[in-house]
Amino acid sequence: MSLITTLARLEAVDTGRAQPAATVRHRHLSERPLVLVPLITAGEAGAPLGALVGTDRDAPRLLVVPQPRDRDLRFAFLAELADIVLPHIDAYADAVEAAERTETDPETGKRVKVEVELCADAPQLIVPSRAGVDFVRLLGRSMRFRRTAEQDPQTPHPAPPRVPLLGRWLTHYAERSRVPGSSLLLALTEVLARHWATGQSSLEDQHLGALLAWIDPPEGGSGAEAALRAELARDERGQLLCPPAGPATDPAFDNKLLAPAIERYDRARGALAAAEDGLEADDRLGAVTAAEREIRALVENVTRPTWDAVWRGLDLLRALPEGGHVEERWTRDRWSFTGHRDRVLSGEPPQPRHDDAVTAANKLATREREQARLEAQEALDDPLVMAGRRLAGEAFAGEVVDVEMAYGEGRRPSPRPLVTVRTEDRPYLGERVKVYRSLGGRPQSFEFVAREDEGADGADGALIVLRTLDKMGRGKEPEPGSVPEKGDRVCFTLFEHEQRGGARLPDPEDTPWTHGGPPGEETAPEPADPVTEEDVL
Repeated sequence: MSLITTLARLEAVDTGRAQPAATVRHRHLSERPLVLVPLITAGEAGAPLGALVGTDRDAPRLLVVPQPRDRDLRFAFLAELADIVLPHIDAYADAVEAAERTETDPETGKRVKVEVELCADAPQLIVPSRAGVDFVRLLGRSMRFRRTAEQDPQTPHPAPPRVPLLGRWLTHYAERSRVPGSSLLLALTEVLARHWATGQSSLEDQHLGALLAWIDPPEGGSGAEAALRAELARDERGQLLCPPAGPATDPAFDNKLLAPAIERYDRARGALAAAEDGLEADDRLGAVTAAEREIRALVENVTRPTWDAVWRGLDLLRALPEGGHVEERWTRDRWSFTGHRDRVLSGEPPQPRHDDAVTAANKLATREREQARLEAQEALDDPLVMAGRRLAGEAFAGEVVDVEMAYGEGRRPSPRPLVTVRTEDRPYLGERVKVYRSLGGRPQSFEFVAREDEGADGADGALIVLRTLDKMGRGKEPEPGSVPEKGDRVCFTLFEHEQRGGARLPDPEDTPWTHGGPPGEETAPEPADPVTEEDVL
């Protein structure tokens, strides 16, 4: 946690209202996001109880599993969910645009540009909290390996073809959510907590109702008091007025309302199965329908407050201007979506349960690179984030007080102007350390030359001399605007704006035996211990 965030939390406690932690929105928001508010059965994470899903805030689709322990009802729930989500995904998969991508020529080994299709947009999935993201990952894992009748006619419980397909898409979205800066699958509580600092802990911020109470408290009220009511206030039946933001349920709801309703549903189903004639069966079928309708009403009453809170949170985020690098990160999400679409269309198998060594190393390297890139881009887009980096000694800002022309040594001397900056910041500069500034959206490099503190122990600031290294053109004189001028206010960073790629990993077929051996090569199983007389009674 940066010093800026700590100060914002302290101010939130003092004022009773969440304080901005960003001046721009650092995540992409689609015009028509698909919102999913899931609900699970207590004590069994893989047993869905119901969900609200859709793109229309006024008309969500309600899905309910009346008896979560009934696998047939759970499979019907997943099939109905696939009928809603897959058409939404297909609508984005068909709209494409031409784009260029750099690939390696298999014959020459050189990097060449090729023209490929890129989806013009990608569907965005939004869940209330991080627990919802984990549930999406669990659903994907449980669905993508389901066998269909076409794949295996002898399978005892065949799944509709759309169920494993949805599992593959949910798995891809869950994996993509682990990439820092990705916006394909967003947990709303994490996005809100990134842009506002509350007076409560990060764990308490996972309660969507309490988080919104801090950010947008009622008129004349305190955010702390509103958050406490959102967490604890109950009605005359002992039920929470603001249920948890899914997928967990409240024990009072489970014990007092849900469990008796499911028990009535089970009894009605048992009576229907024992019916002897048609007239009796019709009466008991009505009892089953009434019991199921009661469970649907309970699930809707629990999920609808969270559904409304999600859209309220999206309205708050849309009021912030979008950061400058958000569209660039969303383009990478579109490439990810397009790549998975192509893998599905080409008939590739579903994602494996465990990655091989090369794939896992590539994923880890990608996430580390994207984390560093995200932190740099957020600082460049947002003065408030940059202020935190300045306080940490990772950047400094000041006024240019002198510019002296100088040239490098060599057969063809190149311009290397010396720029003197007066700053009150205290960056951690060492000998010949490189610093960077943004010039036309691209990083320009400077080299630290000297530093002269003003006042006792630098209390009045410092004069920092930097040598300009690049982005000045190819002439003997720097191009206009490529060198800071006297009187300019500039900001320099000690961190790079663009992240470099790591070392190339070996191909999967060349994986050394120390990392699992080449994929597809199965080692011979160890022989079983020989049977001895002591093993026979």
